Amino acid sequence: MVDSADEDVAATMERLRTVSYYLDEAFEIPGTNYRVGLDPFLGLVPGVGDATGSALSAYILVEAALLGVPRETLARMFGNVLLDATVGSLPLVGDVFDAAWKANSRNVRLLESRYDTPEAREADRRFLLGAVLVVTLLLVALGVATTLGVLWALGRLGLL
Repeated sequence: MVDSADEDVAATMERLRTVSYYLDEAFEIPGTNYRVGLDPFLGLVPGVGDATGSALSAYILVEAALLGVPRETLARMFGNVLLDATVGSLPLVGDVFDAAWKANSRNVRLLESRYDTPEAREADRRFLLGAVLVVTLLLVALGVATTLGVLWALGRLGLL
């Protein structure tokens, strides 16, 4: 007898694979083996295109949370969506980035691997630790650069 919960999980995973496919890999670029989806094309629509793509990416996150994937994995998936939304919002450059980054495909692969093998959480913990370390270093560097810039500007104005 097949468990109803297993069928629900399988149906959800298939639905997420379909959403990811249409957003990231629906069309093959003629003459290449490279595929792109609707996400970079949505980004060409001013104002609502990037928001629509981000909302569809967020849908994958919500479903992952409902499936009970580890918080570390959700954080990593959120980072993929955040990077995609941030860089993807830049005119034209962002659309090229969307075509290359494929955050939705990345997130579905993460979801599949973490849902099937919960012990993979350790890889996500290491990734998050590294990301926090990099962000902390960048913030410290930004603080130092800002302080030096202000001191330089005050010196140029003769206030120091």
